[in-house]
Amino acid sequence: MSIVINQVSKNFGPVQALQNVSLTLEEGKIYGLLGRNGAGKSTLLNILTDRIFPNGGSVTLDGAPVHNNDRALSKMYLMSEPSCYPESMKVKDAFRWTHRFYPGFDRDFAWNLAGAFELNVGAKVSKLSTGYTSIFKLIVALSVNVPYVLLDEPVLGLDANHRELFYKTLLARYTEHPFTVVISTHLIEEVASLVEDVVIIHRGQVLKNGPCEGLLRQGYTVSGPRSLVETYIQGKRLLGADCLGGLESAYLLGTPDRAGLPQGLELSGLDLQKLFILMTGNPEGAFSGTPRK
Repeated sequence: MSIVINQVSKNFGPVQALQNVSLTLEEGKIYGLLGRNGAGKSTLLNILTDRIFPNGGSVTLDGAPVHNNDRALSKMYLMSEPSCYPESMKVKDAFRWTHRFYPGFDRDFAWNLAGAFELNVGAKVSKLSTGYTSIFKLIVALSVNVPYVLLDEPVLGLDANHRELFYKTLLARYTEHPFTVVISTHLIEEVASLVEDVVIIHRGQVLKNGPCEGLLRQGYTVSGPRSLVETYIQGKRLLGADCLGGLESAYLLGTPDRAGLPQGLELSGLDLQKLFILMTGNPEGAFSGTPRK
């Protein structure tokens, strides 16, 4: 089972939100969908679930188009900003209502999660704070029991304790009953240890798509006194550098030469957030590295 996105494009008037996006979301993986504000992440998720329609390209699930396909759409759930619940509906009633549309919805699990998150199930959905609105939506997303769960900025407004509880609950749920999760988020450091595959989208185009570990192995960091770092990086493919006083950290593409490392320098791997910043901070979004002369 997989979702195949083939050459999807979307325009909003003169603005091109997505341009020829192609990727495959495989069964039983946790994906990180990473991009800056306005990169096209939410647009892509809404196209996957047939909430908006592309100007070109196609989306299929198990070979069948998702457009106007209730059977395919019933296998996906999108947690997003807009609420689809009536203003007067209470949380406990929303749980019952969701079960009508998603028969696999686990109401006992949802009630238990509501207790763990201290969510008042007697409160009206429309009256919840920003944080508890996110908690309510997360509880529904984790309880629907569908093969594909898409989370658009899932921890908006949550404090550190509630974010940690969500990540632990997600992993436990995923371990018990594997399903495909797509997490679209700005909190890259927090999800770096969760995601297996990464999709980096920039200005409506996919820059990188693949296993997180493989992506991070494409580069490395060298740190130490600035004069030594500058000498070491000559002729190497430089992604970027940070300087503080007489110290420098340079981010490079390729495989480090540990045998020839001068004394006083340290080598380490790239972290996902730094790699994301380096890639999307480039005016062209390139990931080729500039040879240092």
